[in-house]
Amino acid sequence: MMRGLRYLALTCALSLPVTPAFAGKAAADKTRHEPSKAATDRDKAQLAFQRDLVSVLAPRADALPLLGAALLARPLFNQPPSNSFHALIGRAAQADGADAAVSWARLADCDAKADACPNTAALDQLLVQAPDNAAVWLLKLGADAHDMKHDAAREDLGKAANSKLYDDYTGASLKALASSIGVLPPPAGTFDPASKSGAVGMQAMLVYGIAGTQPQPGLQLIAKLCENAGSDASTKADCLKLGKLLEWGSSPLSRSLGLHLREVLADDPTQQQEAKDARRNLIWQVQSFGQLLTRVRDEPAMAQHLLALARNGGTEMSLLLAALRDNSIPAEAPADWQPREPG
Repeated sequence: MMRGLRYLALTCALSLPVTPAFAGKAAADKTRHEPSKAATDRDKAQLAFQRDLVSVLAPRADALPLLGAALLARPLFNQPPSNSFHALIGRAAQADGADAAVSWARLADCDAKADACPNTAALDQLLVQAPDNAAVWLLKLGADAHDMKHDAAREDLGKAANSKLYDDYTGASLKALASSIGVLPPPAGTFDPASKSGAVGMQAMLVYGIAGTQPQPGLQLIAKLCENAGSDASTKADCLKLGKLLEWGSSPLSRSLGLHLREVLADDPTQQQEAKDARRNLIWQVQSFGQLLTRVRDEPAMAQHLLALARNGGTEMSLLLAALRDNSIPAEAPADWQPREPG
């Protein structure tokens, strides 16, 4: 099946007290069986289709299709050098219309085995392009903490807390992918013939699956840092201020952490309970959106609609809420509803 389907993994992630740093990695399913030959053949056909998409998009000169091509190329092995993620995201960064979303994706242009992630040049560029984005400062905090620069990390926390927004640019990646996916018609071999949605269902799963592998700040590190503030009033104040910002962040994970910080750090029991209730609603929203995504295989209209929402842009969170609204799903959980236990 499609790789990196972040939204279906988020349900368990949001149920945990501390938000994981990378939500895109779902827990291994120990009960799963070996895929059938037909499923293996479809996977191969999908990878070949992905390569063809990259080849068609690569000659473009503007940033959006180059970003789409780079994101499509990133999971592929043995790409020609000119069509590799490294080459394409580098060209996107130099293209007309290049913005912080391109630099954010470029964070992944690094050698994890050499402990050289995130890409330091991309992070430096983001500090110039988006100095009011808390997500950028939390990335820098992670890098400084890794390098044992504790004073710098503490300063990064303060700058994140005093930022104007939190955006991890998943919405921009979704737009780039959804705007690029239609340049070639998917061959019949790329989707299950039993699927009622056919090609458009496969396209929707590909777009949302790849976008779910977006680079993320180490939110678990932030949670631990703030939970351990203890009697340090200054750190606690910055954590509470950051939490308020994260509650309106671009992603479910950032919102989850913001609500978690209010729940564990606020002195007012009313505030703690409000945060707990809001976090329950957030889990409901993520689970409900995950259920919409599972319907794209057999409902062409749902697949078309989710692709259209992605092409419209916005943030991951605004897209999620729009999808719920358009399908008459309330944003607040029913009174008798409880989150599923992570399994």
